[in-house]
Amino acid sequence: MTSRVALLVGTSKGAFILDGDADRRDWRVRGPLCEGWPTHDISVGPSGELLAGAGSPWFGPAVWRSDDLGETWTHASDGLTYGDDGPKVTTVWNVTAGLDGLYAGVEPAGLFKSTDGGQTWKHVEGLTNHPSRPQWGPGAGGLILHTIVPHPTDPQRMWVGISAVGVFETQDGGATWQTRNKGVRADFYPENRYPEFGQCVHKLVIAADGGGERLYQQNHCGVYRSTDGAASWDEITPGLPSQFGFVMTAHPRDPLTVWNIPLSEPEQGRMMPDGAAAVWRTNDGGETWSRHGDGLPQEDAFVGVLREAMAHDTLDPVGVYFGTSTGQLYGSADEGRTWSKVADNLPPIWSVEAHVVD
Repeated sequence: MTSRVALLVGTSKGAFILDGDADRRDWRVRGPLCEGWPTHDISVGPSGELLAGAGSPWFGPAVWRSDDLGETWTHASDGLTYGDDGPKVTTVWNVTAGLDGLYAGVEPAGLFKSTDGGQTWKHVEGLTNHPSRPQWGPGAGGLILHTIVPHPTDPQRMWVGISAVGVFETQDGGATWQTRNKGVRADFYPENRYPEFGQCVHKLVIAADGGGERLYQQNHCGVYRSTDGAASWDEITPGLPSQFGFVMTAHPRDPLTVWNIPLSEPEQGRMMPDGAAAVWRTNDGGETWSRHGDGLPQEDAFVGVLREAMAHDTLDPVGVYFGTSTGQLYGSADEGRTWSKVADNLPPIWSVEAHVVD
């Protein structure tokens, strides 16, 4: 049976789906979906359902669901609250399927769980009750839990990324959490550049090592690798043109291959360095990096790429995709070596996910 790829795109003006052919060359745009709600993330659930994390300035946060590949949608928000005495949840930044249910990361930073397919949600209080919580501070984008990484085989283990707080792990199903930031710099704290927490993690991904021990992260202050389940981190920034960026995605089968898009430093605009678009790739776990810009604009490409806006598919060769904050969507059908434009003139792209459809 021939497989094709559907690109699930979250934007500031709703969700879009780009249906590709078997060669991943021709694409058809559908949208805007989810009634135009600002959509931070779209993922695929355990039964193939689509799940969109969104937040409306009028209606608040919600998780949208489609069981027919985006033709129709419903949404629910029951339980996405810290209670009458807590802060107001404004939006859902991430929806991820774990081994024991669905998880949603929200703003202000917190984690929620659903065991009924997203119809109702329950606050994972163990994370919010962490002793460091009174000292959590927002990054430039707010105090947000934007990344959820379930362990591949152990439902009791999970990592989350919070800006600007850092990485946390649970090993008991969310009852308790530990900081996981050893070795990660926080240059904005010159008196303590390696604090227990307070680092601004931008993206966290898990490698296909089968055991859940190898992870990578793009941080405000560098790119890092862990080989011990995030207990400690080694910096792998050398070879990249910048320590700053938002996105990463890891190969679905090769634990040593990761793609990354460096951006200029915040005070220099958070754009493609020198206005030349490129994706950087490592095939040796970050020991070396190579630049790939074939097919991407190499002049006057003063664009940014936000934290959820990069993805890969699971075909062979792997397809890699990214969207820009100015509405361009690019794809590669040869593991990032060459690129072509998939779509243009979309609203600002906040997230990209690739769904292989048989």
